[in-house]
Amino acid sequence: MIAKDRASALLTKQKQEIPELQNRKRFSPDFKKWKRDTQVVIAKIFGEGSRAEADFNAIRYSVGAFTLNTPDSTFQAAYVDGLAAAGALLDSFLREIAEFWDDRFNAAPDAAITIAQLLAKFHTVARQLRVRHASRPTLSIADEYDVQDLLHSLLKVFFDDIRAEEYTPSYAGGSSRMDFLLKNHQTVLEVKKTRDGLDQKEVGDQLLVDIQRYRIHPDCKTLVCFVYDPEGSIGNPAGLEGDLSREIDGLNVRVYVFPK
Repeated sequence: MIAKDRASALLTKQKQEIPELQNRKRFSPDFKKWKRDTQVVIAKIFGEGSRAEADFNAIRYSVGAFTLNTPDSTFQAAYVDGLAAAGALLDSFLREIAEFWDDRFNAAPDAAITIAQLLAKFHTVARQLRVRHASRPTLSIADEYDVQDLLHSLLKVFFDDIRAEEYTPSYAGGSSRMDFLLKNHQTVLEVKKTRDGLDQKEVGDQLLVDIQRYRIHPDCKTLVCFVYDPEGSIGNPAGLEGDLSREIDGLNVRVYVFPK
């Protein structure tokens, strides 16, 4: 783990380079190097798939809409504003480290980060299971229950107390079973698998209902939604993730679509 003073020094170094970058023409090689270096630093400190990483990657350094007559100064101003936003975010990270981290080490990666890393490799594992010696029987991922079975086994590598199919509180006149509850981490993992008749819109609608249901669950502070899409039915996975991954009334929602 990275020591508290080391984490602060790394982030401070990246922040101190911003004024010089703001005085240069947008998207110079130095900017591209700085952006990648900062992404690496944040991932190393807070973990891959962390909220800090997502917040930094969401910063835009260009205008959202423009025409052929849009002056270059407008693009340069957007670039400078993006760097200013990055600086403010790095300041926030530094305050978090100063106020909440242990004096020696950062906190262990939270359950949601571990789950995100596991989900990123899920399809690779599922594909590898198809290849067995002497064509022995294996697990074929045909439906959502197959996804849950394999995922449950993988979760056992990292977590001891995994509560499957706990009931959620009633919402809109009904209740349902959650897929996995990590009660010690106040984290719920909800699984969807795309199929005929369950495309991006339907998945999004179902997740919106799930979010409202888990919002009032006493043991759920983080909701991780895994959409397994081996056939590529989700046309815009980044859009689905971006639209639904947010904090809602104290519930931290993270949506992941894999594979992409």
